[in-house]
Amino acid sequence: MANEAQEANPQELNIQDLAIMKSIIDLASERNAFKPNEMAAVGMVYNKLEIFLKSIEEQQKAAQEAGEAPAAAPATDEVVTDGA
Repeated sequence: MANEAQEANPQELNIQDLAIMKSIIDLASERNAFKPNEMAAVGMVYNKLEIFLKSIEEQQKAAQEAGEAPAAAPATDEVVTDGA
């Protein structure tokens, strides 16, 4: 069933995709796939992914403890105007 959702919109990026990307970076770094001058950029992206995924995990745990369904993504800071 999850594959059907991914096939419906193959351009959609989800939390699972980000976790897979983090794993790919781990594997590539273990295999020395990055040149020394690329390491800083790779490290910055990896750290951002790690922080983001940990925050999602914490949100899901908090939602489960509160008896709610886990959130798929963090809430956005959407600006709502009343038209005035």
